[in-house]
Amino acid sequence: GMDLTYLPVDAFGMVRPDDLRAAMRPDTALVSVMLANNETGTIQSVRELAAIAHEGGALMHSDAVQGFGKLEVDVDALGVDLLSLSAHKLSGPKGVGALYMRKGIALEPLIHGGGQEHGMRAGTENITGIAGFGRAAELIPARLASAAGMAVLRDLLFDGLKGIAPDIKLNGHPAQRVPNTLNVTVPGFRGESVVLALARYGVYLSSGSACKSGSSAPSGVLMAMGLTEDEAHCSLRFSLGVDTSKEDIHYVLESMGQVVERSGNFINFVPCR
Repeated sequence: GMDLTYLPVDAFGMVRPDDLRAAMRPDTALVSVMLANNETGTIQSVRELAAIAHEGGALMHSDAVQGFGKLEVDVDALGVDLLSLSAHKLSGPKGVGALYMRKGIALEPLIHGGGQEHGMRAGTENITGIAGFGRAAELIPARLASAAGMAVLRDLLFDGLKGIAPDIKLNGHPAQRVPNTLNVTVPGFRGESVVLALARYGVYLSSGSACKSGSSAPSGVLMAMGLTEDEAHCSLRFSLGVDTSKEDIHYVLESMGQVVERSGNFINFVPCR
């Protein structure tokens, strides 16, 4: 019984504040914008969007799963009322997450029947998962300390890829993005084929989000940013980790160079029909 409004994004994948302001209605109850995109790494201007939501009398929620552990996440600085987190993006266990709720907010439980989690979700808690999440959260300062070096490696990778494929195009904001994510379009090379070819060298990446693995559909994120189907199909997403080294980057570039040189005819892009 609720109306749902989807906001467009600009060429960088950013939600424009003016679009949110124009979409606000007297009965708007909630605005939800992810902190960092999981495909391009683009960081949204959540604080500015939250101010607009509050001006209109709505609550502000942000999915911070992709940004938590890679960015300084301060709910007061962001101005959010609700914030979603997940352990697996911090090298913690899968299947456990957290929801921050500002004091005074009342939510209707999705699962009723027990008093667990202050009555918000009935059922036995995943104690081992919670403990693992807590330990992963304790290690966040070390992860944040490595962020600057990770961004240097990410940019080194992009510069190297430009030497291999001069027509390569960066997808996402050039500066306002998380340090570990690089999304590019390589014209003429189908992303899924490059992924398979690089796997033979022990290099693993994706041609979209991990959630879309196995799907032949072009990325909805990239399409919303204005890319054509062909461009979206020719896109690759590289993800770096805290253990990624300069030697790893050089190996990826060497492998990519060999794939392009030896398998160009095989992985040349053919539009899907």
